[in-house]
Amino acid sequence: MVEKHIAVACRRVQFLRGPSPDSDRGSYEIDEEIIKLCGDLYDADVIRLQLKIIQHLQKETQSVCCLLLVSDDNHRVFCQVVGGKVLEEDMSFPLDNGHFGKALKEKKPIGLQDLSTVSSFPSFLMGLEVEQMLCVPVVCRGTGQVVALACAFNKTGSYTVGDGHVMQRCFHYTSPLLSSALACCRERKLKAECQALLHVAKNLFTHLDDVSGLLKEIISEARKLSNAESCSVFLLDKENKELVAKVFDGGMVMGEELRIPVDQGIAGHVATTGEILNIKDAYTHPLFYRAVDERTGFRTRNILCFPIKDVSGVIVGVAELVNKLDGPWFNRFDEDLAIAFSIYCGISIAHSLLYKQACEAQFRSTLANEMMRYHMKVNEEVARLLAGGIPSVDQIHPCFSEITYIPRSLTDAETTTVCVFIMFEAMGFINAYKINRNTLARFCLMVKKGYRDPPYHNWMHAFSVAHFCFLLCKNVDVANYLEDIEMLALFVSCLCHDLDHRGTNNSFQIESRHHFAQTISVLNTEGCNIFEQFSRKDYQRMLDLMCDIILATDLAHHLRILGDIQKMVTGKNGHTHHTLLLCLLMSSCDLSDQTKDWRNTCKVAELIYREFFSQGDSEKAMGNRPSDMMDRDRAYIPDLQISFMEHIVVPIFTVLKGLFPPLAVLHETISSSQSRWKRISQKYRDQGFPGNGSLEFLEKEILMSGEREDVLFVT
Repeated sequence: MVEKHIAVACRRVQFLRGPSPDSDRGSYEIDEEIIKLCGDLYDADVIRLQLKIIQHLQKETQSVCCLLLVSDDNHRVFCQVVGGKVLEEDMSFPLDNGHFGKALKEKKPIGLQDLSTVSSFPSFLMGLEVEQMLCVPVVCRGTGQVVALACAFNKTGSYTVGDGHVMQRCFHYTSPLLSSALACCRERKLKAECQALLHVAKNLFTHLDDVSGLLKEIISEARKLSNAESCSVFLLDKENKELVAKVFDGGMVMGEELRIPVDQGIAGHVATTGEILNIKDAYTHPLFYRAVDERTGFRTRNILCFPIKDVSGVIVGVAELVNKLDGPWFNRFDEDLAIAFSIYCGISIAHSLLYKQACEAQFRSTLANEMMRYHMKVNEEVARLLAGGIPSVDQIHPCFSEITYIPRSLTDAETTTVCVFIMFEAMGFINAYKINRNTLARFCLMVKKGYRDPPYHNWMHAFSVAHFCFLLCKNVDVANYLEDIEMLALFVSCLCHDLDHRGTNNSFQIESRHHFAQTISVLNTEGCNIFEQFSRKDYQRMLDLMCDIILATDLAHHLRILGDIQKMVTGKNGHTHHTLLLCLLMSSCDLSDQTKDWRNTCKVAELIYREFFSQGDSEKAMGNRPSDMMDRDRAYIPDLQISFMEHIVVPIFTVLKGLFPPLAVLHETISSSQSRWKRISQKYRDQGFPGNGSLEFLEKEILMSGEREDVLFVT
């Protein structure tokens, strides 16, 4: 019965194939073999299918045979079976423009008698001592795509056209089965990949409340999915144009974050271009920095670096996998897996950062609610303030508007009165912007309550900074170079720039830099929005201006733009300089204590270092080593002051003097103070500095300064 079915099948094959120049008996014997082969191939997996096809080809061509399976993108081929042996692991190599690439492109057989000329010949087959080869493309009849290259080696004698016909005839009937088996294999891999990625997604989305924990999980999952030796994840800091990593080297959390410029190295290239980078030999790649390997003894062989993007396609970070453990390098499957994995990473990181922002918003909301509890008290204070009448400038002090006036001489109660009735009024803001005086009084009192009571960064500091802005407006023509709305933004920013300051700097208290957010909280408090008459466009511009101006008080930001600021001396009238001018004016207002007399300068130094030393003591209690200026046991205050004035204060007021010559007197005062600090430094080096942590020498300097002592100094 079986023989009957085979005979019928053979006749069908003969009918389809047409007459053959070979004998009928020979042709039917070959066709019978193919029919039997096709029957054996059904339900076979890819490996067993290749074994059976190769066994058939070896019998018909008297050769050693193998199949080079072509990747979906036609860029690589990989081999699983050679002769009758299944390789322990898939061997892969790229398709270049050589003989194999030509066979793939032209879909025609090639025969080579001298394999020494084949540069791309797979190294795992060279062990066969191959002398000649016949390569036949296997074309899928359904798609017309080449799915494999069938290779026969070392036939006794030379390969003939008939050998090529035998191989082509075989694949004419078996290629659909081979294509189907390969498709099923890909589906199984895809299913396994999807299951792995679903597991990854489950793990990642359980760490949304902890960015560091999430990054550790990403690294762990990336290493497992790709079987890499190590992994690093960098997040993109767009503001500073840097890549930042706290978690790397196999998930180890480091004490300090690692920052690299976004335009340097392999990770920087990927972050800039957004393209995946698969490097087979790290040491030959121009972007690889081998000094780290030389220092650590680690050997980087290959790297797979891919971007991490959010749902909108914006790059949020970069992941870098190092050293493929189960292969010579990372393959196309690893690349596809990395691309899919990066989507989950991007979504989870974006949601984690969003969760963090939500927590911060909740914290601000809680703080706003706390401020609301003061609202009733503020109502009473507003009533008392408005009932007190409007004082004149002379009633406050005859020299209140002079550039050398010391605002710290006012009492705490007087400062609010001055804000509401003197400075806002004298600068023309109340009439120009129709600010309700009741609203203004409530706003100023709420801002005042928003400041804590550290020694230096308190309400009196904010008032002093705002007063210097007032002096600039009254004594020089600053307003001629700024729009009215810019001037108002500068003045309000001076009042609010250190809201909720806790007496610690940003590197110690990373989350405390939310002064602008606190300003928004005050404005959103009922009855406190002094910009309520603004159009939507002007209101948004005001908030944008204040955000930029308040951020300008960060010294690191100031140092980055100092060079551009210094260029303004020759072109201050240009509209493009408005932003830089606002930053300069904000910095000068923030440092205005240095422009006052020596007594004020010494007292302010005492307040600053009292605050610094308090932070240093807290850092020591946590087991950290504070910087010199925070450490009362190591700080030499005179030299610290000299350095501060030389690198920060003097450059700012040198530019200010160049832009506004009437302010030259301030520069002279600063230079005089700088000279006195130098004399003090030398004196105490000769005499011996007072005991560690002592600030008494500053009080002595105040008493010995010869300055007037009848001026009340309010801290």
